[in-house]
Amino acid sequence: MILNISNLSKTYSNGLKALADINLTIESGMFGLLGPNGAGKSSLMRTIATLQEPSTGSIFLDDLDVIGNKEEMRRYLGYLPQDFGFYPKVSAEDMLHHFAILKGISNKAERKEVCDALLHQTNLYEVRHRYIGDYSGGMRQRFGIAQALLGNPKVVIVDEPTAGLDPQERNRFHNLLSEVGENIIVILSTHIVEDVRNLCPNMAIMNLGQVLYHGKTAGALDLINGKIWKSKINKEELPSYRERYKVISTRVVEGKIEVHAFAEDRPAPDFEMVKPDLEDVYFSYINR
Repeated sequence: MILNISNLSKTYSNGLKALADINLTIESGMFGLLGPNGAGKSSLMRTIATLQEPSTGSIFLDDLDVIGNKEEMRRYLGYLPQDFGFYPKVSAEDMLHHFAILKGISNKAERKEVCDALLHQTNLYEVRHRYIGDYSGGMRQRFGIAQALLGNPKVVIVDEPTAGLDPQERNRFHNLLSEVGENIIVILSTHIVEDVRNLCPNMAIMNLGQVLYHGKTAGALDLINGKIWKSKINKEELPSYRERYKVISTRVVEGKIEVHAFAEDRPAPDFEMVKPDLEDVYFSYINR
């Protein structure tokens, strides 16, 4: 399966331009969509999910015109939005059966087989009779994946799925997404660099409604290799460093400010070259 997005733009009625001429090609496997809040990621996900019309452009899933055939696209789609609503006083098993009926799985025996398999896959079978409102945040997100996988979708979209999860739940969710993404298209929209680094061989970086990078995750590192420099400075020196150098990020290390700067050559004698990581890629595109 290949998802082709061509010249996609979206301007809302209030004049806000959420998407500006987006061009992406997404193949089967895990694809990371990385960007800060307000970058346009959710607008793009909602458009792919047929929840809103673009102003211009096209989306094709192989030969299927997604914008022109919304109902057919929805049969191929699984979607876990950033704010996933649920009935707190309904058990996970009953809720999943309800979603399965909405997906068209009307045969009771078939529906039980499908729902039980998904509850096992998401490690929720033993707690299937508990109310969803009593689940932890990570358990609710895993239930969200279970409902997204109903109907054997060809494309699954997950929007900011690990925000607020503790490290153990995030790791469990990573393992689940990795398993899900072996044979279908899974688009992971997030502002968490670690999620993309751990899961996605291909990625795009978005900001202000535009795609700044699109390609291999490893290839993004190659593009800035030898161009990231660091220096440890005192806090009061930071404003002058921002004026003199292309500072892309800062962090506190042992009571001092460690600045990372983007430059073709050593910016100053106190800078030393560092091997870039995906966080440097992200900040170099967002803040350069």
